[in-house]
Amino acid sequence: MSGSAWGAAGSKDPEFDKPYIDVDEWRDSPVRHRYVHGGFEGTDLRFSYYFPPAERYEGRFFQPLMFMSGTEHAAGAGFLVGMGASIDFAIDNGAYLVESNLGRLNPFPGKDGTVPGFRASAAAARYSRVVAAEMYGEHRPYGYCYGGSGGGFKTIACLENTTDVWDGGIPFVIGSPQSLPNVFSVQAHALRILWHKFPQIVDAIEPGGSGDMYAGLSAEEREALAEATAMGFPPRAWFHYEKFARSYTSVWAAWADNMMRLDPTYFEEFWTVPGYLGANPTESLLRARIQHKTTIAKPIMGDEAAELGLPLPLAMPRGVPVSDIVAAVKIDDLPDGDVRGAMLTFTSGSASGCNLWIVGVQGDIVLTGVGEKYFEGLGGVKAGDEVVIDNSPYLAFQTYHRHQVHPDYPVWNYFCIDGKPIYPQRPMLLGGPMSKPGTGTVQNGRFSAKMIVVETLMDDAAYPWQAAWYEQLIRKAQGAEADDRFRLYFIDHAMHMAPMDMPGDPRPVGSTRYLSYAGVLQQALLDLAAWAERGISPPPSTVYDVVDGQVHVPATAADRKGLQPTIDLTVDGRDRVDVAVGQTVEFVAVVDVPPGTGNVVSAEWDFDGSGDYAVKETKIDGSQTSCTLRVSHTFTEPGTYFPTLRACSQRRGDTRWPHARVPNLGRVRVVVTAG
Repeated sequence: MSGSAWGAAGSKDPEFDKPYIDVDEWRDSPVRHRYVHGGFEGTDLRFSYYFPPAERYEGRFFQPLMFMSGTEHAAGAGFLVGMGASIDFAIDNGAYLVESNLGRLNPFPGKDGTVPGFRASAAAARYSRVVAAEMYGEHRPYGYCYGGSGGGFKTIACLENTTDVWDGGIPFVIGSPQSLPNVFSVQAHALRILWHKFPQIVDAIEPGGSGDMYAGLSAEEREALAEATAMGFPPRAWFHYEKFARSYTSVWAAWADNMMRLDPTYFEEFWTVPGYLGANPTESLLRARIQHKTTIAKPIMGDEAAELGLPLPLAMPRGVPVSDIVAAVKIDDLPDGDVRGAMLTFTSGSASGCNLWIVGVQGDIVLTGVGEKYFEGLGGVKAGDEVVIDNSPYLAFQTYHRHQVHPDYPVWNYFCIDGKPIYPQRPMLLGGPMSKPGTGTVQNGRFSAKMIVVETLMDDAAYPWQAAWYEQLIRKAQGAEADDRFRLYFIDHAMHMAPMDMPGDPRPVGSTRYLSYAGVLQQALLDLAAWAERGISPPPSTVYDVVDGQVHVPATAADRKGLQPTIDLTVDGRDRVDVAVGQTVEFVAVVDVPPGTGNVVSAEWDFDGSGDYAVKETKIDGSQTSCTLRVSHTFTEPGTYFPTLRACSQRRGDTRWPHARVPNLGRVRVVVTAG
């Protein structure tokens, strides 16, 4: 079935010219669909297609792109719900779903970044049209790709490097070519210095706080916070600092070896050359440094780590074998101090000369990460192997951004006086060389398809200003034509990833502070399809300003525009109230939907920070673009509460349709005393 049609159509990429299908069957879960799995002979490219029955097909496909390669089963396993990529959403909207492993069997890009960047995705998309034509009759399906973070880079690469594959795409939570390593280094620096001050910093900028996040900080602490803010880190996101320490140390572990390869002398010069922090270290830096010899008590491989419920390194959940990869180790003698980010180098045994990176500690177990350089060399780790734990590279990394001043990125003005850098500069800007391997290209702003960028205002990894930078790049490349093919939507109260509340999380839990943007992406996909297929322009972009690295948006929906409703919430007319146990307070919220983007379809209240949202507004029928909500509540226990309203709008105004719901949050503070 596959050969003759594909040969007639032409693969347009000689590396991917022999497709095959090894699974072709109808499935009933989660909805009725035809599942097709296959690949391309002589390559590592694998794909999965999910086709609706003919009566539900409307001539299009959606193609989610993962941030890392390695599996073509993410959508089928439900791993892509956070990006709105579900089989039932695609089929419910007349589309089939395309996914691939991006041409790689492991999560690393390999020697040719164009393969995971866009070529593998293009081959999977092109061949899907052949299968679709055989199934539904001769036609050209419209195609739309979308991905977040590294998948956002790949989405941009797909649209900027092809002209005949996709009709539109949605890059979301995107960075810039200078993201790596700089947004993570400035964050890590702040985490080290401000660790014990974050509770007071967060309290100051919460609703009803003092508003002064610098109050009570030392000079070093104030500088670290100001530096991160100027580089674009959104201060409201610091409440999740413990999660950042876990998650982004894992990110560091994935590419630390590559950074050290690209700029090997930095990690010595940091400690020896005047102008670098390590050459004239602060007391806090000296206290933080760890260099410690010890031995492995027990290696814990990936399969055992999974059984123990330990988090796996970024490489492991993505379709690669885990039984022979070190996911964690027990150490005979752990040093005092914080070892997160430290390099663990083997000095004996079969893995001698290889290294892991420490991403966290749970009891006597050290959680590890691994980069591409030693990915395949660590299978023989055994008890008794000698190791050195050294966090000197990680400490040096934390101020690397100071030595990467780039004239095209205004956030680096913070490190200049009269246009000249304050600190010594490295011979190479690492952003491009570190970003390019994942896509094979660097953004240029030139594309002919439709594009909608979705960026979050509390993004802790892809700082919001970077979407504004990309818009400027597009407008410089395309001029007035940009308005015919580009939109940018900023989403408030959303971070890089969707919230995932866990048992035992302290209150208020994450889902009362930030929200999922999956519904936004679904609506953007529908708008993209209407734009490309019927010429219906989507709503205007969000109105915004970038000031000193921070993105600011207007307060009202009418002025802000974009897709997201606004919520103006007060308690007894203010953003904070102090009451006694048993005293009733009144909450008033005004929910407004931007013009032309739909109606309010739901609203629910959380008063105790549990994330249960137990109080539902029952009179909302999906007919209003604006509504005022009033509710009273009595607190029976003393404490500090952050009551939250979560409301959603939807273009259809259908209170029962679960898709394409665009949420926002309103939060206030209630301090309850015993009386």
